Amino acid sequence: MRQPQMSLRVGLPVFVVVTQLFIVVLFALFVTYDDQTDAKLQGNETVAMDNALYKDYPFFADIQVMIFIGFGCLLAFFRQYGFGGMVFNFLTATFAIQWAILVQGYFQFSHDGKIHLGVTNLINAEFACAAVLISFGAVLGKTSPLQLLVMALLEIPVYAVTEWAVLTYLKINDAAGCILIHVFACYFGLGVTFVLYRPRLNEGHAKEGSSYQSDILSAMGTLFLWVFWPSFNSVLALKGDDQHRAVLHTFIGLSASTLTAFALSSMLNRTGKLTMADIQNVTLAGGVAVGASVDMMISPAGAYALGMMGCAACMLGYRYLTPFLARRLRIQDQCGIHNLHGLTGLISSTAGICAILVASEEVYGPSMYETFAHMAPVEGDPKLLELQEQIPGLQPGLGRTALEQAIYQVAALLSTIVVSAIGGVITGFVLKLPYFGSPPDELCFDDDLFFEVPHNYEAPITFSNKCRPTTEDSAA
Repeated sequence: MRQPQMSLRVGLPVFVVVTQLFIVVLFALFVTYDDQTDAKLQGNETVAMDNALYKDYPFFADIQVMIFIGFGCLLAFFRQYGFGGMVFNFLTATFAIQWAILVQGYFQFSHDGKIHLGVTNLINAEFACAAVLISFGAVLGKTSPLQLLVMALLEIPVYAVTEWAVLTYLKINDAAGCILIHVFACYFGLGVTFVLYRPRLNEGHAKEGSSYQSDILSAMGTLFLWVFWPSFNSVLALKGDDQHRAVLHTFIGLSASTLTAFALSSMLNRTGKLTMADIQNVTLAGGVAVGASVDMMISPAGAYALGMMGCAACMLGYRYLTPFLARRLRIQDQCGIHNLHGLTGLISSTAGICAILVASEEVYGPSMYETFAHMAPVEGDPKLLELQEQIPGLQPGLGRTALEQAIYQVAALLSTIVVSAIGGVITGFVLKLPYFGSPPDELCFDDDLFFEVPHNYEAPITFSNKCRPTTEDSAA
């Protein structure tokens, strides 16, 4: 126990103080206000209510709820690791967002060498943070808070480089971040847990279980994520009908996966009873399954089918694939991120590629070249002038065919998997160093190692008959 205690007493404060000093210096040197927040750029003709805040802040607030409450509660399902699940999520998320503002901003420097900060930057940083928290699920309960912060420190740059390369050079459609968030985070997390493999945990752990109360808390996290997922999927979609479709498709996909999850949970259980783990995780599969095509004309029925398919893959993954990965491939996926984000993300990416292949002006009209901006005619093409008469402000594209765009989508998917897995493996080796206070096997999934816990935190809640007033008590 000495090593984790020392990492808390010395390593954690030193890491936090040093990184905070480093970050505040970088903020002072390179971060300034964007045009929407700089007082000097506001004039007599500026309309306050046209400020980007009123358009973007509702999405920002919704994603904040998902990051800090949704993920936090969802990860609190271990009966003696509720503090760790929620509080380490809080700690890691706060650091990840600060770090992401700087790292992502590095690739977006303006002509003056500054990061011009606004709500949009915060939303992008939250997306990077979401990737870190998904990866966190693979090592939940088996890592110290210092290891989690170092993991975020290393994952954010890998994420930012991947995002920059894919969007700058491959130029893909990924409005809901299916490839760049879910798939990236999944295989990064699996790479980390592959290196941090603990053979003894395959035999089970006495504290690797939930309680009645922890399952209720985790289900609350699921509900928060479920309710706000449409904002997450639609925030980066093109404003107007694209964003409207994204909201509708996300809700339809989530509702389909929820009903399918209840049916499959009961059917696959020999007693016919529902399993809380299925309700907490598999019900969310529809939000991921529609992600890659969420802003496209896939039809409401298509969104429903994707929700059902994602749910089925996620459910079967939890039942059969997760144990196989642990026993045969040394991948102990603690929260089953490969099922909810990996398998479902691959289904979603495939659906997005198919939707691009069948996209046509007959279905989309001229707005097809707004939804698929890189398929718009190039500068100087007579067709571009013709389209600009119908859609003023339409920007020239790359003139890609549907097949060419689909090929770039495949290239982005495969390269993201490779880069994220390699980044995760390298990060795993760093976390394995003895300085970061990794908990021993027997003390995994236990808040007592890292927190001052109540004296009765191990005891189940009991109810006395005295809780109900007797007739004499009522009379008194």
